[in-house]
Amino acid sequence: MIQKLICIKMKKVTESSSHYQDLDKMSTLDLLQNINREDQTVALSVEKEIPAIEAFVNACSERMAQGGRLFYIGAGTSGRLGIVDASECPPTFGVDHGVVIGLIAGGDQAIRKAVEFAEDDEHQGWKDLEAHQINELDTLVGIAASGTTPYVMGAIRTANNSGILTGGITCNPGSPLSQEVSFPMVPVVGPEFITGSTRMKSGTAQKLVLNMISTTLMIKLGHVKGNKMVDMQLSNEKLVQRAIRMVCDEIPVTEAEADALLSEFKSVRASVEAYHLKNTSK
Repeated sequence: MIQKLICIKMKKVTESSSHYQDLDKMSTLDLLQNINREDQTVALSVEKEIPAIEAFVNACSERMAQGGRLFYIGAGTSGRLGIVDASECPPTFGVDHGVVIGLIAGGDQAIRKAVEFAEDDEHQGWKDLEAHQINELDTLVGIAASGTTPYVMGAIRTANNSGILTGGITCNPGSPLSQEVSFPMVPVVGPEFITGSTRMKSGTAQKLVLNMISTTLMIKLGHVKGNKMVDMQLSNEKLVQRAIRMVCDEIPVTEAEADALLSEFKSVRASVEAYHLKNTSK
């Protein structure tokens, strides 16, 4: 009841009226230009949160270096964005699927089709995390544009009480989520082009922050060398060709020889290391 009263009293920037009127009377060009004009402000809003994101990444990377995992939890667009970011870490950086995990209210079926009222269950979030045996070495990031989603808030509160590091990505300053987590990240993007449609600027801001978090973590954990994804999974021909070029850039071999190394050792890093080991021992 207290949380509901706080949510009612809190002025949600994400629910503020759009700066634009009569959208249904605009031309196609006007609609596109105005949406783009609003989108251009998002990166600047995220820039203001870099110190907060830095603090979170530093704290999270310490735990992950010891074997901890990173969990994202959200509902609707926020949950889907977390799942997208988590699912891209294995192919991009070669980490196991259980290192970065995204959870959404309503379960996997909610990725494609909204599950009614799933986000309103304040106990289900923690139950979903328990299924993954979350522990004190792990980190939990709650993602909620409004900063009030019960599914997320319940999980964050229990995580805090369990000694788990918590972060939050929300677009409403002073929201319950920003006050509950240890590391709030709050890019304030202002009113949406369509009033209340947080899949727009808020979703874009959340995606930018998630990109920054996961990319920086993976670099700090050693999955990038120079500027190359040396641990990426060779899951399609495009990536195989990229890996061949990367191997050829690192060691004096032909493309055919690089291909053979990759076929045997499965990654750029392992192929280069195997080459150096073989030639050093001669």
